[in-house]
Amino acid sequence: MVNKAVIAGASGLVGNELLQILLQENTYGEVLILVRKPLPVQHKKLVQLVVDFEQLHTYAHAITGHALFCCLGSTRKKTPDLNQYRKVDYDYPVNLAQIALNNRMQQYHLVSALGADSHSSNFYTRMKGETENAIAHLGLKALHIYQPSLLTGNRKEFRLIERLATAGMKIANAFLIGKFKKYQSIPAATVARAMYNQSLNTDEGLFIHPSDHIKNLA
Repeated sequence: MVNKAVIAGASGLVGNELLQILLQENTYGEVLILVRKPLPVQHKKLVQLVVDFEQLHTYAHAITGHALFCCLGSTRKKTPDLNQYRKVDYDYPVNLAQIALNNRMQQYHLVSALGADSHSSNFYTRMKGETENAIAHLGLKALHIYQPSLLTGNRKEFRLIERLATAGMKIANAFLIGKFKKYQSIPAATVARAMYNQSLNTDEGLFIHPSDHIKNLA
């Protein structure tokens, strides 16, 4: 049986890097990406499924395979409406995890964020923590949660604040050592490689990978 991988968020920073890896490696014979509109990518292994994320259950029959990689995420700039923001960062990932469970997929991989905490006073980190908790309670066979610090890479859209933060982190990284190492910025390609590598792991259970651990996995 040919292994099949599913990616949600393949147009994003981590998702796009992961897509390239999955298409290049021989482990997966089919790569299904869930998209709002088709991406300008062609490959013999690639299948693009245009979906309405508000109606994910209607596509559940196609969301099958060995591993589902959820790289969905938004920003306050792109999604100023907090209710819509929560749909992208909470509702969609949780709904996909439920589909993966129902379809007996072996693994679910979630890109979260460093500092995710359901009790945080910060909207972003609290929401990420709530997403992690909701998915963890579903009882998936293998759940891998990645908590990267500031992601670096070539984004399609220009984000001034992130550009400035990235430049500053290049200097700060040298001073973030020991217990502070996890706060170093991390390339999206590194996160993607770690996700792929962990998909080769047959261990079952819940695995949480903070940023410094992600670098080791890659």
